[in-house]
Amino acid sequence: MKLKRRQTTIPPEPSRAERATRTDLALEQSELWHRDAGEAAQLPGVRVRASEHRGIRTTWVDVLDEQGSRALGKPVGSYVTLELGDLGLGGAAALTRAGRALADALGSMMGLDGLAPVLVVGLGNEDVTPDALGPLVLRRLLITRHLQDGALRGLRPVSALQPGVLGSTGMESLEIVQSVVEKTRPSALIAVDALAARSPERLCTTVQLTDTGITPGSGVGSLRLRLNREQLGIPVFAVGSPTVIDAGALFAGRPGVGDMILTPRSIDSRVRQIAGVIGSGLNFSLHNRLTAAQFAQFVEASR
Repeated sequence: MKLKRRQTTIPPEPSRAERATRTDLALEQSELWHRDAGEAAQLPGVRVRASEHRGIRTTWVDVLDEQGSRALGKPVGSYVTLELGDLGLGGAAALTRAGRALADALGSMMGLDGLAPVLVVGLGNEDVTPDALGPLVLRRLLITRHLQDGALRGLRPVSALQPGVLGSTGMESLEIVQSVVEKTRPSALIAVDALAARSPERLCTTVQLTDTGITPGSGVGSLRLRLNREQLGIPVFAVGSPTVIDAGALFAGRPGVGDMILTPRSIDSRVRQIAGVIGSGLNFSLHNRLTAAQFAQFVEASR
């Protein structure tokens, strides 16, 4: 498989006005639009559906056409938001339930054959806690591409890649991912990255899935080349959770805060907790034949 590499420019950094409303969550973009246009107004080219699944509020935002894309500032495609709440209050049962809900949503969105190979890419900088979500999730994955004999026979081949950041590698994430996709030929790619939100209560308590790919670094305001189907030639799904807020979103118009990014005091424990949920959700979705007990056994055996 030879991929056609397209020349792409890096998006410009957001302006101060854009920072004041910046969010990676399609749900929040929809809320902002209705705030300005009125709750009764019809958002053109966008369909929003909300339900409760496994006790978790789940909202599908479908951007149907270019008119909807312009209205929300999002590519055409589907965005699913799971609002998990304070997972620490529910203990292990709440974490498992959240992982299962995430797996259900991802499985519905991806619709892949049971044994189609998948590459999971953990984006971000593991040395910067708010940007370490992707690498942390990879540590919790059951990697099986190299183990197709014996106990793991019959499981989906899953591989993982941590491309690092431009300042450490001198290469764009897209360049590294393109090379690996050409060599390993997965049927689909899942990119995991930290996002930005406007609402403090959504930090590390919300997960967004999309079938439109992702721009690495968008959560921390360092935009790079986009990972999507157009660039890679295979379906690209993105999973992320907001870990930061642009200060401009909370203190619009206040001088001296435009370049500041805010994150919770307890970000170390919270980002690890949400990484655990996303990791278990990916495992449940990609290896849906296994029970939770079998996961623990196979993860240990595969290391």
